Formats: sequence, structure tokens, C-alpha cells
Amino acid sequence: MALAATRTPRPAPRIVESVRELQAFADAARAAGRRIALVPTMGALHAGHLALVEAAHARADLVVVSIFVNPTQFAPTEDLSRYPRPFAHDLAACAEAGVDVVFAPTSAEMYPPGSQTWVEVSELAQPLCGASRPGHFRGVATVVTKLFGAAKPHLAVFGEKDWQQLAVIRRMTRDLCLDVEIVGVPTLREADGLALSSRNVFLAPALRREALCLVRALDAAERAARRGERSRTTLLGVAAAELSRAPHGSVDYAELRDPESLEPAPERIEAPVLLALAVRFPVHGAAPGASVRLIDNRVIPTGHAGEDAP
Repeated sequence: MALAATRTPRPAPRIVESVRELQAFADAARAAGRRIALVPTMGALHAGHLALVEAAHARADLVVVSIFVNPTQFAPTEDLSRYPRPFAHDLAACAEAGVDVVFAPTSAEMYPPGSQTWVEVSELAQPLCGASRPGHFRGVATVVTKLFGAAKPHLAVFGEKDWQQLAVIRRMTRDLCLDVEIVGVPTLREADGLALSSRNVFLAPALRREALCLVRALDAAERAARRGERSRTTLLGVAAAELSRAPHGSVDYAELRDPESLEPAPERIEAPVLLALAVRFPVHGAAPGASVRLIDNRVIPTGHAGEDAP
């Protein structure tokens, strides 16, 4: 009788908490000719994050995952303390995914006393999420710049679900002449189409079903565009009709924008265009007025089926 094959456990990733230690690791790796990939996260890792790790492994010799809930990207009205921090779970997921280093600094390590330097991308940070979360992308750009300085990566991997964030980071990297390749990975979805997000855990089952309005809106707009619809107003109306089917959802924005510049799309659409959505849902069992904000997006093609694929 054949014995079942035993699975060799992966080694636990090295946990680094200080910038200097991570820099020393990166210097040694670079001196040895090894290519480093960074996957910045705020923890609460799910399959979407692990897809970023997989993409990093395909492009580099060593993978560093940062786990840091960045306080500077939360607005005063947002509950930083409520953000999930399942570090033991995250560490196990990183080990299973073959991550080499987990960088888990404290806030004081990333923002030492007296810190007064910020990184800001002026135009790309204004619309969409930037309009309802002032200062958010300043916090994102600042912490990502710090992470680049700490990990010294050859490349960094981000998800396309946070499309505006990816656009901001790409612009920042170009503008500051940072020698880091920025890699975007398509959004990973659950079986029913909902984009994977750490925030999904805050949804009660009924609201979880309502949240599917986001992907239905994207699907409906894409179908209309592939049938030949070119009116911005009509395409937004198609998306809005699907969003309205979520009685507890409050639409933050539903906009058509240029995929790179994030400028508003013209009324007559002749090129692929980004449909960006954000909808808030109440949080079950939380304080009155508490909500969770879900985002999703898709680059909508302008051709018929098989043409102009995003």
C-alpha cells in the first residue's frame, strides 16, 4: 500500500520590524544579484493579496510583504482602530505563499517623532476617492515612498481594484525618478463576482448580496458599450440603474474617466474608458451611521465583442 506523500512545510518568513534591518537585507540581496519584489499591504490578507505575491514571485527572486496599517491615509472620520489586524493569520498566509520577508513596522518606526515630510500627487489624487477622502492619497504616496526606501525593491506589485491608487503610485514613481517598476495585477473576485476586499467581512449576509450591485453595474455598462453605445450619459445611466437595486447602498461616486489621466470622459466616448464605482453600506452591529465603503472598476472597451479588450 502506497504511503500518502507528505507535504514539506514552507519555512516561516523572516519578520523585520525596523527600516535599518530591512535596508541591510535589501543591500545584501542586491549585492548578491538578487531581484527584490515588494507587495505593500495593510494586512488582513486574502486571496487577492496572495495573487499579488504570486505575481511578485514570477518576476523576482525575493518577495517582501509589508504589513502596516498606515494611519496617515485614514481621515479623522474613519475608524482606524476598527481596521482588522489578524497578524498571526497573515503570517501563516505569507508562509504558505513562500514570502521571504514580512516587514511589520510600528507607526513610530515609519513616522518618527518630528516627521514633517509628505509626498503628494496633486491632480490624480483629487477626483473619485480623493474627493470624499481628502488627504488619503497624500498618506498613500508618503508611506509607499517610505516603503520603497526601506525595502529597496526592483519592483512593487499592486492590485488594479484600487485603480486610482495605482495611477497615483505610477505617477509618483515617474515624477520622483524612483527606480522601481510598478506592476498592476487584475482584480481577483469571489465566485459570485464581488471584488475581494478586506472590508467585505463587515457586511451582513443580506448586504453582502446587495453589494453585488457593483459588479452588475460594471457588467451592464460593458454590455451596452459592446453593443455600440457611446454616450457617457447613457452608460452611466445603465450603471446607475443596477446600483439603485441595492436599497441600503449609498453611492459615493459612479464616474467614467480616462484610465491614465483620470480626466472626465467626454460625452461621446471613442476610446476605452474607466468606469469607477464606490458604494457605502451600513455596518451590522456597529455604531449608528457606521458604514463600509466598497470600490470596484473596469476599463470599458469601445469596440464590439472581441475588439478593444481591456
